[in-house]
Amino acid sequence: MSDTTRSNHPRRRHHAGEEGPTPKEREYLEVIYYLAARSEPVIAARLARWMSVQPPTVTHVLSQLEKKGLITRDARGEISLTPDGFTLAEAMVRRHRILERFLVDVMGMPWHLIHEEAVRLEHALSPTMEAHITSLVGQSATCPHGNPIPGNTEIYPGNTRLDAAVAGAPFTIMRIAEEAEENGELIRYLQSNGLVPGATFTTADCSPAFGVTLQRPGQRITISPEVAELLWGEVGAAPTP
Repeated sequence: MSDTTRSNHPRRRHHAGEEGPTPKEREYLEVIYYLAARSEPVIAARLARWMSVQPPTVTHVLSQLEKKGLITRDARGEISLTPDGFTLAEAMVRRHRILERFLVDVMGMPWHLIHEEAVRLEHALSPTMEAHITSLVGQSATCPHGNPIPGNTEIYPGNTRLDAAVAGAPFTIMRIAEEAEENGELIRYLQSNGLVPGATFTTADCSPAFGVTLQRPGQRITISPEVAELLWGEVGAAPTP
């Protein structure tokens, strides 16, 4: 086989650093996308908290993303995706959430395992395989945690955070914030206690210091303030299916 034939072979491996962001840089792009989609300020300190890393690590990754033309930073340090960065990040988020839907709806995997599995699979998913998986999960609007699948919907359901719910009123959980997905034990806890999108409780008590107590027939549970911040929903009557 000639050198020319080898260089054009579709199975040829690319050399490291030849193109595109690294897997770690892709993680940062996804987090930046999540925050921007929720209209929250995107700053280095926020990324450091989310990624559980030290500020110098964030600074280094952001510098690399900036050099690759995927983000910009303004004079106040706020981070924005460039058009190329947005296109890449949105495609990754869509792929990740479709994979999570597939792992739950088709494979029957428990919630606390799907995030890490989707992370492993999303980087190797070909367009052909993505199309087949998409056909299996249909036009689902959200991932299992209630966050929107880009291309199917852009709307984040639920505009009230649980820690801001009204005591004595019904509260329907609509989504679990993306940060929670990084903690498999937390996701397992939420699912095992029925704290999932579509579940309706009465907010029996709400305390900034001690958390929120929810109840429904046969169940009463108190959620810590830290966990309540991650649950979003609607106050009032349960939404019409």
